[in-house]
Amino acid sequence: MYHGGMTTDLHDLSSELVVYAARLVRTVRSRHQLPPGFRVLSMLDEHGPVGVTRLAELDGCSQPTMSATVAGLAERGWVEKHPRPGDARASVVHLTDAGRAELRRARSANAATVADLVAASGHTAHDVATAVSVLRDLLEAPHALHHLTEGRTP
Repeated sequence: MYHGGMTTDLHDLSSELVVYAARLVRTVRSRHQLPPGFRVLSMLDEHGPVGVTRLAELDGCSQPTMSATVAGLAERGWVEKHPRPGDARASVVHLTDAGRAELRRARSANAATVADLVAASGHTAHDVATAVSVLRDLLEAPHALHHLTEGRTP
């Protein structure tokens, strides 16, 4: 159903939300040259120290690909690998202070870009707060996306 040129159907709006969120991320990324694997810093910030295999699962890539990515980030001093407690054969990837600082720097640059886009669009901080609230609720709810991934093979 369209209302004044805008759809009010939850399914259509949900599709548009995903499309425009992805476009916003691509727009912001295109303005800031980030090294390959930079998103791993964000995953470590969100999930805490985890193994390479788990990082690969979270990122949807292969374990060898993630191993190479982690090695590159370690060369920059942004992550470190430590033996897994109780299993010295396995390792856990930790975000370093330098990695946290780089993540803060990138997020600040991203924020400046989005703030400029918002200001140019005529939208307000209240509008952005509503969008953030909806996205946060969708992603942080106890059930968030869990039921969608049950039974899925990686």
